[in-house]
Amino acid sequence: MTQEIEIGRSKRGRRVYAFDDIAIVPSRRTRDPEDVSVSWSIDAYQFDIPFLAAPMDSVVSPQTAIMMGQLGGIGVLDLEGLWTRYEDPEPVLAEIRNLPDDRATARMQELYSEPIKPELVTQRLAEVRAAGVTVAGALSPQRTQELYETVVAAGVDLFVIRGTTVSAEHVSKNQEPLNLKKFIYELDVPVIVGGAATYTAALHLMRTGAAGVLVGFGGGAASTTRTALGIHAPMATAVADVAGARRDYLDESGGRYVHVIADGGVGAAGDIVKAIACGADAVMLGAALARATDAPGGGWHWGPEAHHAKLPRGERVQVGQVAPLEEILYGPAPGADGTANLVGALRKSMATTGYSDLKEFQRVEVVVAPYHHTV
Repeated sequence: MTQEIEIGRSKRGRRVYAFDDIAIVPSRRTRDPEDVSVSWSIDAYQFDIPFLAAPMDSVVSPQTAIMMGQLGGIGVLDLEGLWTRYEDPEPVLAEIRNLPDDRATARMQELYSEPIKPELVTQRLAEVRAAGVTVAGALSPQRTQELYETVVAAGVDLFVIRGTTVSAEHVSKNQEPLNLKKFIYELDVPVIVGGAATYTAALHLMRTGAAGVLVGFGGGAASTTRTALGIHAPMATAVADVAGARRDYLDESGGRYVHVIADGGVGAAGDIVKAIACGADAVMLGAALARATDAPGGGWHWGPEAHHAKLPRGERVQVGQVAPLEEILYGPAPGADGTANLVGALRKSMATTGYSDLKEFQRVEVVVAPYHHTV
């Protein structure tokens, strides 16, 4: 049963948990890490590692999308980012990296006011496709109706609709909302949608026909959604709730499996491990990959919320540079803080607890640490 606590005489709340509040527990069996499989698939696409690079300009350029694909994961390009607004975004990236803190938000709003150019959307996706890797691009719900025909015509393999929160029942008096179910039905490619952080919201998204659901909002390293809007979803509970929706939808639909992808709050290897232990099939990584020496942010990290024209809910943050992307993923790790060799850490954790693949590892025993106020 869900435990509710009394906040005050007129309000009760559900107790929820962040990744820091839980730990996984070894079983009676251990395995050799080399015998562990961390591969996963979505629709017809198979991947060596369960990592998606987040559609953020500090993380994914066409080149890093190609690198992620060649290294066994998926790089999701932000089709509303600098690469589709500027023919040569490198000077803009350099300017963002060098902005003083007190000017960063205002100047980024100006830089991102440059119109999106459909021909650049086509060109950037073609660059990734030419390398022979899976092509994935992301749009916000607001831009999807405007640009999706360009995206599909360019030959995208996976389409991501990503916002602070995406609902199957958006209500607006001012504009016709995206009919998600109709849109997905008419599209010829698998669609991943999110964020969602509750059982009910995720179940509604699954019923639209989505191939995957992104879990979480307000928890990323560059997000200030919690501070600006008061909205936050502690990720251990959020992932477990959405995994519950996946289980029930599997029964309801007669066997249709929708993938759960943790998105936000997975900045270190231990968080990735706990996300999968709570039921995620894969994780979307932002800050963890922005730390790569070959990431476009050059040690800085920001998301699309950081330059919202009216209500920024994110900021440019310095995450530093740890190692090249390949070493961030596969090692060797230059330090012991869980910021590099993410694949090796996941393999080691699965082997130590006795599990041979990701689906099995979702059943690992989890314990709750003494509850504290930081969520």
